[in-house]
Amino acid sequence: MQSIAGTSSSRVGFQGPSKAPCRNILLSTVVKPRDLHRSKAAEATDDQLTYQKAGVDIDAGDELVKRIQKLNPSIGGFSGLVPFGDSYLVAGTDGVGTKLKLAFDMKKHDTVGIDLVAMSVNDVVTSGAQPLFFLDYYATGKLDVDGAEQVIKGIVEGCNQTGCSLLGGETAEMPGFYQAGEYDLAGFAVGAVKKERLIDGKSIKEGDVVLALKSSGVHSNGFSLVRKVIEKAKVSLNDKAPWTDKSFGEAFLTPTIIYVKKIVELHEKVGLKGVVHITGGGMPDNIPRVIPKGLGVQVKASSYEVPPLFQWLQKAGNVPLDDMRRTFNMGVGMIMVVHPSQVEAVQKIDPEIWLLGEVVKGDGVTFV
Repeated sequence: MQSIAGTSSSRVGFQGPSKAPCRNILLSTVVKPRDLHRSKAAEATDDQLTYQKAGVDIDAGDELVKRIQKLNPSIGGFSGLVPFGDSYLVAGTDGVGTKLKLAFDMKKHDTVGIDLVAMSVNDVVTSGAQPLFFLDYYATGKLDVDGAEQVIKGIVEGCNQTGCSLLGGETAEMPGFYQAGEYDLAGFAVGAVKKERLIDGKSIKEGDVVLALKSSGVHSNGFSLVRKVIEKAKVSLNDKAPWTDKSFGEAFLTPTIIYVKKIVELHEKVGLKGVVHITGGGMPDNIPRVIPKGLGVQVKASSYEVPPLFQWLQKAGNVPLDDMRRTFNMGVGMIMVVHPSQVEAVQKIDPEIWLLGEVVKGDGVTFV
C-alpha cells in the first residue's frame, strides 16, 4: 500500500516474516548515548588532521547528550527496550552520514542502502534481539527515480542479509532544501528478544575475554575526516588505492558488514555476556557502554594488524593515533564479551574471530 500527501510519499508494505529509549545525535557521524568519561584527544599540530578539524565536534555532541539525559535520564545503550509480554521490543535508529557524499561523487547508490540497514540492525542485535522489521526515510530536493531505486535496492539487500522485513518508508521531496543530486537517509529497526535471553552486560566480570569480528573497512563513521584526508593527499576517488585493486571511491564505499545472523547464532549456541557495535567514537567510547562500573577493558593492540586502509588514512592525513582510534573502527566491527572457557566454542563457529583483550579492574579502554 502506498499513500501520497503533498511532496512526500509513505511506502508501506510487508515482506516475509519504554524501558530505555535510545537517543542518537547526528553530526556527520553518530555520537551514541554514553556517560562519556572519555578523555579528550591530545592537541594536534598544524599539519595534523583530526575529526574536529574536519568539522565534527564530538565533545559538543557529548554535551548535548548530557543535556538530553537531564530531560530523560533513562536514555542510554545502543538501542531502546520496551517490555512486551515475555520479551523486549528493541528499537534503533541511525543514518549513513557523509559517506553519502562519496556516493554522490561516484554516482554509485546501490550500497549505501546496505549501510543504512546495517547501522540500525547492528545496534539492535547488541541486545541479543533478532530484528523483525525496518523502515527508511529518503529525503531529497528533486526526486531522481533511478538513483532512489538503487538506494532502495540496497535497503532490500540489507534486510535480506538481516532476515527482517522492509515494512515501509517515507520518500520526501523538498525543493530548495538539498543540493542538486543529493539526498539524506535515515533508518529505523525494531527487533525482539526473550527477557531471559537479553544481553545487557550485567554479568560481565573481571577476567572475561573480549573477542572481535573484523570490519569491512570504514563502515559508516568518520567520513568527514576521510574526505579531508583525500583532499589533503590530492588523490581522486577514481584513482587506484595503493592497498587494493579498487579505486579510492570503491574502497571507501564498501558497505558495512551486517553482523546480525552471526551474533544471533553465537548467542544461541554459546551465550554472550556483552556485545558492542564499534561505530562513532571507536573502541575507546563504545566498549565502556556495556562494561559494568569499576571494570575496564585492556585491548591487545598486537592481537591483529590494523588494515592497510586505516594505515593509509593515518599516514596521508598525519592523523594522531588517538584520533584514529576515537574516529574509526580500526578494523574491528563488532566485539563480544564471553567467559574464557567459551573462546574455543566461539572460534569453532567462526575461526576468524580473534581474542582482542580482556576485562580488568579499572575504567575505560587501554591499549597495550
